[in-house]
Parts: sequence; C-alpha cells; structure tokens
Amino acid sequence: MKFISRMTASTIVALTLGAGVARAENIVEIAAADARFSTLVAAVTAAGLAETLSGPGPFTVFAPVNDAFAALPAGTVETLLKPENKGQLTDILLYHVDNRNLTAAGIPNGSNYFKPLLTSQRLCITKSAKGVTVDDGSGTVANVIIADIKADNGVIHVIDKVLLPGKRAACH
Repeated sequence: MKFISRMTASTIVALTLGAGVARAENIVEIAAADARFSTLVAAVTAAGLAETLSGPGPFTVFAPVNDAFAALPAGTVETLLKPENKGQLTDILLYHVDNRNLTAAGIPNGSNYFKPLLTSQRLCITKSAKGVTVDDGSGTVANVIIADIKADNGVIHVIDKVLLPGKRAACH
C-alpha cells in the first residue's frame, strides 16, 4: 500500500513539474500549425508582422481562413504579397487585430465599434443569439465561425471573410 502511495505521489509531482515546463503557443505558432491559415501566415510573414504577433500582446486576431482569401477577386492575394504592396498588406492585416485579449464572452451584446490596430478605421462587431459578426464598412460582414482559440499572447477568432479597410462601418 505504501509503495502505491509513493508511486502515485511521485507521478503527481512529475506530471506537475512537467506541466510547468510546457509553454503555450503564441498566435503565430497556432496559425502556422493549422493548414486552414496558410494564406494568412504567408501574408503575416510577407508584411513582416510575424515577430510582432509572436510578441507578448495581448492581441485578438480575427483570422480569415484560406477560403476567405480565395473568395477575393482573382489575383488579389498574389498582388498583395508582392514587396511593393507591403504597406497595403500590412494595413489589411492590422485591420484584423485588436490590442486586447477579447474573448467571445468579453464582446458586449449588440453592435459596438472596435478600434483595430489600423487606428484610422473602425469595425462594427455585433454579438447576438446567432453569434458574432464583424462588419468592415465595405459591405463585407464576416462571421466568427470558431471563437476563442486561446494563445499565450491573446485569442484567435476564426472568420469566413477577409476584412478590408475603407468606409467606416455603421453600427446599428
């Protein structure tokens, strides 16, 4: 009986110490490990934002899946990935990032303006019984299809459309 108790105690201590060594992944590491975000990761890398989004944060990223990028007009992604378009690409990506750790529970009910890192623009985020949507003012309303992927430097909300800076979104 004492052997089992000692063995159990040793196992618990080993598991606890092992868990303390484990490190959570940051937003970029999580996105890079998920094939659904390969276009986003390529864009973040081309814009030179990978180091920033790997930093301490906090960040909330509204992360478009590959299908969202594929739905843009033909040639758009390829054009944005060219070095001469880095500024435009950076603006589009920063439009998807908030400098808070904003979980779905932290989004207030109703429609509210949010200021992404692209500070010259505003997003209208609406939370209802149907879910969370993000309106960029260009006529694009993205649905949050997966919420609250936790990272050690923030949270990822997966969206089904690419947000494009332009006119200010109208919150109703």
